[in-house]
Amino acid sequence: MAMNPQSPSAVIMVRPHKFSPNPQTAADNKFQKVHADIPQVQVNQHAFEQVTQVAEQLKKHGIRVHLFEDEGIETPDSVFPNNWFSTHAGGHIAIYPMFAPNRRKERRQDIIEMLKSEYRVQDVVDYSGLEYDNIFLEGTGAMVLDHLERVAYAAKSNRTDSIALERFCSHFNFEPMVFAASDSTGSAIYHTNVLMCIGTDFVMAGFDMMTDEARRQEIIARFEDSGRQVISLSETQVNQFCGNALELQGNQGRLLAISQTAFDALSKNQIQQLEQSVSLLPLDVSILELAGGSVRCMLAGVHLSRR
Repeated sequence: MAMNPQSPSAVIMVRPHKFSPNPQTAADNKFQKVHADIPQVQVNQHAFEQVTQVAEQLKKHGIRVHLFEDEGIETPDSVFPNNWFSTHAGGHIAIYPMFAPNRRKERRQDIIEMLKSEYRVQDVVDYSGLEYDNIFLEGTGAMVLDHLERVAYAAKSNRTDSIALERFCSHFNFEPMVFAASDSTGSAIYHTNVLMCIGTDFVMAGFDMMTDEARRQEIIARFEDSGRQVISLSETQVNQFCGNALELQGNQGRLLAISQTAFDALSKNQIQQLEQSVSLLPLDVSILELAGGSVRCMLAGVHLSRR
């Protein structure tokens, strides 16, 4: 089967043994929640089980899952590997500069070595040194990539520096499309991938949270010109992680990996629109969503050719 540039058929996941929301990211991640009423032992166990179940569900649908373990306590957000690296057709890997100091410890050589041994890798471009200059670009959290049209959509935030974005786009042949987005309290959206999901034939995003009207219309026009169905999400739906989904290529066609929380927040009409091009796969990651990310954040797509 030919590779679909937008939907990978393999993903990398990290299974945490001692999961907890990250205190170093709480200040600018309004999606994080406190779990005072659940004992930490139970949180650890639920998180471990939910990652295990997601991996099994994906495998059942023909997705190749590379599952890595994290048994430490220094990397509370390790379950979200999509922020520290990304892979690209033609054999390229990017490694990113991370905003929170404890997230920098998530970068793992064993994951990069596995990719080199199982896939064709030409080069690894490492931007992590930009951290020393307080320049951050948190991977496919900071950018939502349109692999078909070669556009990198990026909401302005602490975690998305325009210098790093320009550098990534010139290296990897994307056009940067930067915009401002905030919630109704005026807080900036911390990661673009909680706001926007780009599939092969659709895009769903919290367009109304983009604060510049002209820019919003320009972005919508770009998606319409690419032939995609444009599905608008409300702020409430964005807060339920509806934008934090990932289209994958399964053995029975394309599917949309989305959390059960998000699925329950979609309208019947939106589900029908999505089902015109993907099968929906709701996954229970409720305990992991306490950390302010959902299914998309948990899956680092592999856009490389197998050896």
